[in-house]
Amino acid sequence: MRVPLSWLREYVDLPAVTAHEVADKLTAAGLKLESIVSHGHDVKNVVVGEVLEIEELTGFKKPIRHCKVETGEAAPREIVCGATNFAAGDRVPVVLPGGVLPGGFEVGARKTYGRLSEGMICSERELGLGDDHNGIMVLPPDTPIGTDVVELLGLRDDVIELEITPDIGYALSIRGVAREAATAFGVPFRDPADVEEPPAETEPSWPASIADATACDRFVLREVRGFDPSAQSPLWMRVRLQRAGMRPVSLAVDITNYLMLELGQPLHAFDRDKLRGEIVVRRARPGEKLETLDHVVRELDPDDILITDQSGPISMAGTMGGLDSEISGASTDIVIEAAHFSATGISRESRRHGLVSEASKRFERGVDRELPLIASWRAVRMLAELGGATVAPGVTHAEVEVAPARIAIPSGYPGRVAGVSYSRDTVVARLEQVGCVVTGGDDPAVRQGGVDPTGVVTGGALAARLAVTGDDMITVTPPSWRPDLTDPNDLAEEVIRLEGYESLPSVLPAAPAGAGLTEGQRLRRRVGRTLAEGGYVEVLDYPFISADDFDRLLLPADDARRNAMRLANPLSEDEPLMRTTLLPGLLKTLVRNVGRGFTDVALFETGPVYRPRPGAPEVAPVLGVERRPTAEELASIEAALPDQPMRVAVVLAGEFERSGWWGAGRAVSWADAVEAARLVAGEARVELSISADQHEPWHPGRCAALYVGDTLVGHAGELHPRVIQAYGLPPRTAAMELELSRLEAAMTGPVQAPAVSAYPVATQDVALIVPDFTPVADVEAALRDGAGELLESIRLFDVYAGEQVGEGNKSLAYSMRFRAADRTLTVEETTAARDAAVAMAADRVGAQLRSS
Repeated sequence: MRVPLSWLREYVDLPAVTAHEVADKLTAAGLKLESIVSHGHDVKNVVVGEVLEIEELTGFKKPIRHCKVETGEAAPREIVCGATNFAAGDRVPVVLPGGVLPGGFEVGARKTYGRLSEGMICSERELGLGDDHNGIMVLPPDTPIGTDVVELLGLRDDVIELEITPDIGYALSIRGVAREAATAFGVPFRDPADVEEPPAETEPSWPASIADATACDRFVLREVRGFDPSAQSPLWMRVRLQRAGMRPVSLAVDITNYLMLELGQPLHAFDRDKLRGEIVVRRARPGEKLETLDHVVRELDPDDILITDQSGPISMAGTMGGLDSEISGASTDIVIEAAHFSATGISRESRRHGLVSEASKRFERGVDRELPLIASWRAVRMLAELGGATVAPGVTHAEVEVAPARIAIPSGYPGRVAGVSYSRDTVVARLEQVGCVVTGGDDPAVRQGGVDPTGVVTGGALAARLAVTGDDMITVTPPSWRPDLTDPNDLAEEVIRLEGYESLPSVLPAAPAGAGLTEGQRLRRRVGRTLAEGGYVEVLDYPFISADDFDRLLLPADDARRNAMRLANPLSEDEPLMRTTLLPGLLKTLVRNVGRGFTDVALFETGPVYRPRPGAPEVAPVLGVERRPTAEELASIEAALPDQPMRVAVVLAGEFERSGWWGAGRAVSWADAVEAARLVAGEARVELSISADQHEPWHPGRCAALYVGDTLVGHAGELHPRVIQAYGLPPRTAAMELELSRLEAAMTGPVQAPAVSAYPVATQDVALIVPDFTPVADVEAALRDGAGELLESIRLFDVYAGEQVGEGNKSLAYSMRFRAADRTLTVEETTAARDAAVAMAADRVGAQLRSS
């Protein structure tokens, strides 16, 4: 909503404040500021002049005129002008030498077309008053010569643009913003709707009725006749419309738009000669169509609200009029329509047809139900005053009775919501400033609603629920222009915002004893820190995937990961499924980074995956919002939810150890993905068992299954070449995915500090020859079991395959550290432990001790 400050001052006695100060006050009252635009502050030395003589210059491709213009100075000015729409004796705006036009355009005296031009005669666009550049702006003949045009036309103004949220539709009008400004500054407010009441008339203007009370509860028609279609909108109206963001069209249309901006009540003008019979407000019928003013033929929905006559639909109510009944340049008899339509009905109609208009913006937010009679009366009066029309006697007023809302609350309720003590007088005064009628006591009629079966508090039953001793009740009737005030909390919000949000204290809630992060939350934080320290960058991907992702990951048809939850209303039809693995999002992020030139990438993500439960309903129940769900309804929703285990995944590509002046780097391999899994397991204080596996989307020969005991917790390794090709990944990309929920379940209580022995360590190296298909983990497990409790640690430091170990074999070299807690080990003890370990490896995996 764009609010010219000059228009605002017409209804509010603002003090000498700037537009920024007004905007600050409105922001404090809850209206969001978008921008402030200044007009005409740089314009100077523009005066009214009278054209004395005009000499037509010849020899040029376009008309050029040399004019003598009287500007109130000692001698007339000579000005060269190319416009032809003015004559000698006309009064026009003139920029004198040294003058400045909007945008900082400075005008001087210069020679042009062989003549001296001392200034410039201006059009409306050059003065910043509109887009009309068809000719010079001709002023009324009685305009005093030499008058400052800036003051005469009100060129200097500031426009405050506000973002109007759906709950404050009343602020989509000068009337609504002016009321807020008057309250904010504590000055009087003059209501533009407070006009002399039209004469009481019983005769209808044009026959009309309401066929559907749920669509419209008030419909008003008034007529004017003998309107002059050639009458122009006055300059002040065109300027205000332009600065409020609307394009002037014609006098009749401009009047309806002007009143909509000023009052907040949309109006529509029909050509009386194009109407056929009684006008009826109803819902659309199957198969009906309407060509709207934008020349689009629209197929109507049975829920659409229409204004119809005997010929059928003539307007989409509250959204856009029909082309057949549009007023034109020949319309002399006009019917003005003003109504109060269903807010939800107009909102759905507007979105259904993708047709958002200035009228629909206001109707869907709620307009003042009492305005149609007043706004239509002002419209016909302006058509008479500015367009020479005659107001036809009579008015059509179709109405459905609507009881005003009344809300009973304890006077101390706003204070309890805010945590600040407000006196009863303060609460009543603030509600009355909003326009509410406040009466003392608890109205029994309001209390009848009580508490509904689900426990939602309505009306005066709030007092019983709060059970506060000594709180007296007040009954509040909101004004007609505030249809958003329907609940005790709405009233509390009004009191709090008018008292000032800045006056609310900042009080930190007391932390309850013993509360803190759960062990699972601590684990996820430790995992994130460890991976970040290991060189990985955390990303957050959308949890949505497509069915094509399953094909790109080469998942078999019976793979459980293909069983995914489908969203009823996805953000994108290309990704309608909830993820069952973290890899698709990570792989797409990796591709995006590589495409930006980052070739060495290591990413990780922690988050839930979504696995449908066997036997769960495919569609979750959709509950209403009119009451709190019952325990059974909540249970039905819970039953439809999928399992959501937490996972962590990494993807790597390029160099894991960077190359540089220090030497060559090291490319990513499957081993880095396995090491990432070990880092995660270390934070969970569990030990991973690793074995070869074949599991999509990993390479069948470079895939490791990760176990904790007998529980499979994830996989790691190099991705399958076809997966790499399908996603466009760098060659040899590696990945790991672990289920954190299973690691958390395997955690064994608090961390136990290891015992530290004061005795020296004894080291023994051993090299074993095993078949090349033997898993390293199996060899290490055999050595551990054979060495016994004296073994402190074991580390693989060399792998060799060559002629010395025979074809089909490999050599594994281990460093074994032995230590006792109570003594220094002898050579005999460490040698015996080593030999026992070698014997166990020989028995389990057929290992042979390498001699050379």
